[in-house]
Formats: sequence, structure tokens, C-alpha cells
Amino acid sequence: PKFMFAEFFGKDTGYCRGRGGSMHIADVASGNLGANGIVGGGLPIAVGAALALRQQGKPNVAVCFFGDGANNEGAFHESLNMAAVWKLPVVFVCENNQYGMSTSTERSTAVRRIAQRAQAYDFPGVTVDGNEFAAVAEAAIEAVERARSGQGPTLLECLTYRHRGHSKSDRNRYRTKEEIESWIARDPIGRYEQALQSCGLITPEQVSALVDDVAREIAEAVEYAKNSPAPDAASVTDFVYTRSPKEAAHVR
Repeated sequence: PKFMFAEFFGKDTGYCRGRGGSMHIADVASGNLGANGIVGGGLPIAVGAALALRQQGKPNVAVCFFGDGANNEGAFHESLNMAAVWKLPVVFVCENNQYGMSTSTERSTAVRRIAQRAQAYDFPGVTVDGNEFAAVAEAAIEAVERARSGQGPTLLECLTYRHRGHSKSDRNRYRTKEEIESWIARDPIGRYEQALQSCGLITPEQVSALVDDVAREIAEAVEYAKNSPAPDAASVTDFVYTRSPKEAAHVR
């Protein structure tokens, strides 16, 4: 988290040395190829990564996360088609939070469930309760194993919701207070906490300690970012273009 916050703040200690900002954080060393500001832009990147994994003979699987608004972009269909034709090891995960900015999926998408669109490319499309940890985990494990065994992609649609606006300028006038509150009552963190306690896997005291520990970690990460140095203006063109492995050895 401290490297992530440092990147948010545009600091030199951030994952991308302050060059990426909040919308372009990446950590290639751990397999995170990063986000981008293009709706649906990650889909073809994931397909390319999956193809690279296939060519290198690696057992890894590429996983691409995107919102419901991306399912009407051309890149979505092009990516699903190519992944299906080549049976690439990729899992497409749509976080369907019901609204692409202020437009509901009911008004923007012809099919009732986004997962249905996988049928056009002859691979599984699965819709799960995105606020239920066990349901998401079970579907994800099956999709990853399918990809790893050479059977090709899966489109996993997770039905969820964003409690707040799309951005700070979003005044939430396109949905009712009652709708928002009904989804807050189904918050996945609270539901998972209850499930763990009902199974006797965690106590209320342990939950409280965990919450405090996370809050402390976040507070320390923010302080780390605040106290980190800004990038040197003289290095503005560094860490932007691909370097040879030897040249890049000193870059995180």
C-alpha cells in the first residue's frame, strides 16, 4: 500500500516512480501489468499477455478486470473473439456494478446478463453474486483451471455495486437513496465477516483487531507517501521507455 499511495501522490518511491499516477499503477515484477484510462483498454492487453504466456510455455493465466461499461466497446468483442479462436489462457472478469458512470446497464446493454455475450464466442459465460466471496472464489478457481488446462477463456460476470458516485463530481442523481442503501446492506466485506464468524473461523475480537491493523497500515502508508521525495525534474524522461534488463536492474 505504501508504494501505491506514493504513486497516487506522484512521488519517486511509487510503483511507477510517480509517472503513472492513480490511473496507471503497474508492478510488472509481481505480474500486475497495470490499469489505464481507456474504457476496455485492458482487454486486448490481457489477450496479448495470455498469448505471450502460451508462447513461453508458462502455466500462468492472465486475468483482466473491467466494468460493465466496457462490455459495449469494440475492444471487448475483438478480445473475446481472439482469445476464443486461439484458446488463450485468459479469464475476463466483468465487475458489473449496474452503472457505467451514470448510465444503467438496462439502458445500455441489449442482453440481460453480460455473461451471455460469451455464447457468441463459444466459451463459458458465468454470472455470480459479486458480493459473495465464496461464489466468486469458486467460479474463479474453475475459470483459472480451465484456462490453465488449455481449454481457453471464461467470461466471469460479478454482480456488485458501487456505493458512491463514479467520481467526486458525481452527485448520484440517477439512482435512489433506497437503492443505494439496499446494496450497502449486502456489502461483501460485512457478509464475509458474518460467514467466517458463523463457521467459527474468526471471533468478533479478531475481526476488530484486523480492522485496526488495516487502518494502521493505511495510515502509515499515507505518511510514507507524504514524506517521500518528489521525482527529480532532470529525470523526467527516465523510467518511461523500455530498457534492457541490465539498464532496468535498479528500477523497482
